[in-house]
Amino acid sequence: MSLTPMLADWELPRVTRLETLETRDFLELPLPGRAGSLFQDLERRPARIIIEGSVFGSEAGLDLLNAVREHYGAGQPLTFVSDIVTGTDIQYVLLQQVHVQAEASAPDQIDYALWLIESPPPPPPGNILGGIDTSLLDQAAGLLDDAMGALDALQALGSMPELSDPTGPLTGILGDTAPAIGQLGSIGAGLRDLLE
Repeated sequence: MSLTPMLADWELPRVTRLETLETRDFLELPLPGRAGSLFQDLERRPARIIIEGSVFGSEAGLDLLNAVREHYGAGQPLTFVSDIVTGTDIQYVLLQQVHVQAEASAPDQIDYALWLIESPPPPPPGNILGGIDTSLLDQAAGLLDDAMGALDALQALGSMPELSDPTGPLTGILGDTAPAIGQLGSIGAGLRDLLE
C-alpha cells in the first residue's frame, strides 16, 4: 500500500490486511412462464471495511488502545482515506466493531482488527431563519409605518373622542327618561282596566 490508511486524523499503525466488502441489493421479480427473472436495482448497501494490523511495544500498544477507544466511544462519522477505497464514494465511516488481542507467545505484540461501515456525510448545519422571506418583514414594517402615519394625521385634525367607554354621555339621558317610563306603566294599567 502506498497510502497509509487514515481514520480522521489518526494514522493507522502497521496495517497488515485491508479488505472492503461492497454489496448491491436487487429485488428479484420472477416472470411466470419464462425462464429467468427481472431484477430491480435497490442501490448499494453501505460498504464495509476490515482493517487488521499489529503494533509492537507497550507504549505503541497503549497509544493504539487509547486512540481506538476514543474514536469508538465517540460514535461519530469519521473521514477515511486509503488506497483501497480509491474510486469509490466512501468519505465517512463509523467504527462499528473493535477487536484487540494480545498473546503470551508474543508478549510485546498487540494485534488489532477494526470493522468500519460507510456512513453518509453529516448534513451541513442548518440555518434556522434561512427559509424566511425577509421581504415579508419589510412589508410588515411598511404597514406599521402607514398605520402610525394615519394615527398622526388623525391627531393633527383635532382631538379624538375617548372611545373606550361610550356610555358616559348616555347616563344623563337615561336618568331623565326614568320618570317618563314609570308613567307609561301606570297608563298601561289603566288601559288594561278599560279593556277588561
